[in-house]
Formats: sequence, C-alpha cells, structure tokens
Amino acid sequence: MTVSRVVVCALGELADGTARAFEFQTSEGLREGFVVRHGECLVAYRNVCPHLGNPLNWKPDAFLTRARDQIMCSVHGAVFEIETGLCVGGACLGRSLTAIPVEVVDAQVIVDPGGG
Repeated sequence: MTVSRVVVCALGELADGTARAFEFQTSEGLREGFVVRHGECLVAYRNVCPHLGNPLNWKPDAFLTRARDQIMCSVHGAVFEIETGLCVGGACLGRSLTAIPVEVVDAQVIVDPGGG
C-alpha cells in the first residue's frame, strides 16, 4: 500500500489541547486520522477505535475529553493516553490506537500514514 504524506495544517493552527482530523487515500479507499497537540507532544493516530472499529470523534475534531488530557471514544467512552494511544479505561482496556508518524517541517504538521 502506497500512501502519500499529508499536510494536515500549519503548526500555529493547532493550539495546545486540540486535535485536528485529516483524510488519506489507501489502496482500500479513503481513511481518516487525527493529530493531537498536548504541550510539547504532537501525535497522530488512525481514527479507529480498537474496540468496535468505529470513528472516535462525535463531531469534527472532537477527539478529547473535556479536560483535554485524554482521547475519548464517542461511542462507548473508552479513554486513551494522548502520548501512547494506550486505552486506560473502557471496553478495550490495554489495547492501543494505531499510531501514524508525524513531524513538523517548515512549520507545517505533516503525517506519513504509509510509514507506520
């Protein structure tokens, strides 16, 4: 599967404690992912809950808990550590989100969905 790198947004458009969704094309079709900025941490994951395979967000870019310190599945409330993607509460306890490599190049947030 060959997947091109995707420019998600300018780093300045992704405030601390926020997330941003993005789409990428694979040989299986269009897929979704999201990036989260949490302090100095910048991570990206596939937008798929390991429990039932549903998208995590309930509306565009809504991936985080109210405290903005964990990722939360909108379907069944499982919570995941931002830094690791590990489920620390809920139906998929101990399982992890699928990470996508992310980097900042020339102040742009760039993900590499094919590089994970």
